[in-house]
Amino acid sequence: MKAENIEDIYELTPVQKGILFHCLYSEQSALYFFQHIFTLRGNPDIDAFEKAWQLVVDRHTILRTGFYWKEAETPLQVVYKQVKVPLNQHDWRNLEPVEQKKQLESFILSDRKQGFDFSQPCLMRQTLVRLADDYYQFIWSYHFIIIDGWTGPLIIQDFVQIYKALSQNKEISLAPTRPFRDYVDWLQQQDISRAEIFWRQALQGVKAPTSLTYIEKIDQLSTQEERYDEERIKLSSTSTQAIQSLAIQHRLTLATIVNGIWVILLNRYTRRNNILYGCTVTGRPVDLEGAESMVGMFVNTLPIYVQIDIEQSLLSWLQHLQTQLVEARDYEYTPLTEIHGWSEVPRNLTLFESIVVIENFPVSQFLQECKINLEIQYTELYYRNNYPLNLVVYPNEELLIAFSYDSRRFDTDTIAGILEDIEMLVQQMITNPNVKIKDLAFLTPEEQEVTSMLEKEAFSRSAQIQLTS
Repeated sequence: MKAENIEDIYELTPVQKGILFHCLYSEQSALYFFQHIFTLRGNPDIDAFEKAWQLVVDRHTILRTGFYWKEAETPLQVVYKQVKVPLNQHDWRNLEPVEQKKQLESFILSDRKQGFDFSQPCLMRQTLVRLADDYYQFIWSYHFIIIDGWTGPLIIQDFVQIYKALSQNKEISLAPTRPFRDYVDWLQQQDISRAEIFWRQALQGVKAPTSLTYIEKIDQLSTQEERYDEERIKLSSTSTQAIQSLAIQHRLTLATIVNGIWVILLNRYTRRNNILYGCTVTGRPVDLEGAESMVGMFVNTLPIYVQIDIEQSLLSWLQHLQTQLVEARDYEYTPLTEIHGWSEVPRNLTLFESIVVIENFPVSQFLQECKINLEIQYTELYYRNNYPLNLVVYPNEELLIAFSYDSRRFDTDTIAGILEDIEMLVQQMITNPNVKIKDLAFLTPEEQEVTSMLEKEAFSRSAQIQLTS
């Protein structure tokens, strides 16, 4: 790119630096690679479709950003004035359905393996595959270093509004947006010493991450190819409404309930009352005007250290947990590498192995209500981070709960069992939120009976060994 096409140059945020470092030194090209797949039905205006994506890129600086780190003391992000983002198109209408499916799967995998070159001026691409006269697959791929989970839906909203205006020959009317640079400037004004005091106190006494060995495969194969799988369940609309009503009635957030469920399950699986896990936060400052509509990489993952008293009622404990999560939010801009250094957990150990993510915007619902000459259905999401176990919740009329996990370490049956435990825990929470944590049941009556027999047998064997020794 020529110098006259450069609009701005500034440093990366600490989180962006961490992502860049992980990706440059990882052997996995798909690390922090996101790929959304949509099904399109109807007859799209292809010119408007392509132009709409180009106008989205023109509108947001982060989508016109490349990265420079070679021969630089500190990595820099370079914003370009003009970046052309073509819409890659394939027409496979002449292929048989079986061959179409094979070709599509092959393309999706090759797209993931292709990854992104950080020095390029746009770390995003779109592909439209036509399978029938009125049936398409749209693949939108991007790198997490420029687009986080909050930003993705904002971009989809912009695209749909622009496409709708273009296809109907109407004026494009969008609210003004702030450049990502404003957030970078805000970050540099924060008092990191206050954050250090908070995190040292929050993690005091923690010397190791909460181990997941209790739910891992026994026969892990280090030579096995790295692969992330996903298992998911949907709560019924009745259960979803009930849990939302419970949250409103007791002034709890959905995030608090989900985090609480995961802590309780980790307590059960590990038999430990002190739990350390990761919680992904939006990272959008309440005192930065317009932060909620800014497009860029704000999200951060923070360590949450929770002490659980199983004699306490579920509701009172959740309310206490919510206070703890709110306090952490005041320092959610803190780089994880800095927090790790302030803790007593050695650098050669990770701070946590599991994370909780609450997606903030129901994309599927928005697409159903957008009223354009095209039916857009959100089909699939693929992503990779460097955590082995990710609990992700998608808010919708029917709450979707998913685990993305490293299949080398966890088997499908175990993950499916955890999802069943979550569903059982939700139902008990709805029925009796004041139940004591120790009285929560996680197994079906049949499983409880088998577990009880095994525990009695184990106790009997232990007693016999002590008598004979």
